[in-house]
Amino acid sequence: MCVIGNDTYVHIPDELELPEQPFELDVTMESVTLTDELRAEIKALCPHVLLSYSRLQDRVRDRYSVEDEQYLTRISIGALSGTYTMQDDEPALIANYQAWVEESREIARLERVTLGLA
Repeated sequence: MCVIGNDTYVHIPDELELPEQPFELDVTMESVTLTDELRAEIKALCPHVLLSYSRLQDRVRDRYSVEDEQYLTRISIGALSGTYTMQDDEPALIANYQAWVEESREIARLERVTLGLA
């Protein structure tokens, strides 16, 4: 998944058993305890996680522009603070946006689950 210092971190699911290797590996493999700090460091460096986050943004952008997000955020905050009265169609716009973002986030989260980094 990534290299930190002199250590290379890989994810091997519990149900997977590595086959006999056809050559001698000059490495020592050991399990590590995935602390919150180590998980955060691996997530910050792992190209698979970075790709997952990038695909999350792409998925949101496929449907909503930055300007769309700013508009929906602005009217949501205005309505919550009492400084804006929503038009009839705006609650549905916000609900649809929120549903799409949460669906997209769940897809990205599940990708990280497969890497052991949820």
